[in-house]
Amino acid sequence: MFIDHRQEQWPEWLGTAEFVYNNKIHSETKVSPFQANSRQKPRMGFEMRKKEKFESAERFVEQMKEIQGEARAALAKAQEDIVRATRAPDSRRILS
Repeated sequence: MFIDHRQEQWPEWLGTAEFVYNNKIHSETKVSPFQANSRQKPRMGFEMRKKEKFESAERFVEQMKEIQGEARAALAKAQEDIVRATRAPDSRRILS
């Protein structure tokens, strides 16, 4: 953080300075002032997500793969039925 020699930039940097100060762990209390007041750590917007949050996404991906596999198999069967129906002597019959 840089303030010029006239110290005219304080209004621009005050919020950042306050956040840094309030997020710094105090040597005596072993917690930051923010955590002492709110009982939680502040979100900075770039924290890594916990592994538990990805488990539901992984389940979703597995379900989608299963659904896509079933759809692929159904399309392959429909394609085979169409090929069989067009090669049959009476191509006007209804597919089962």
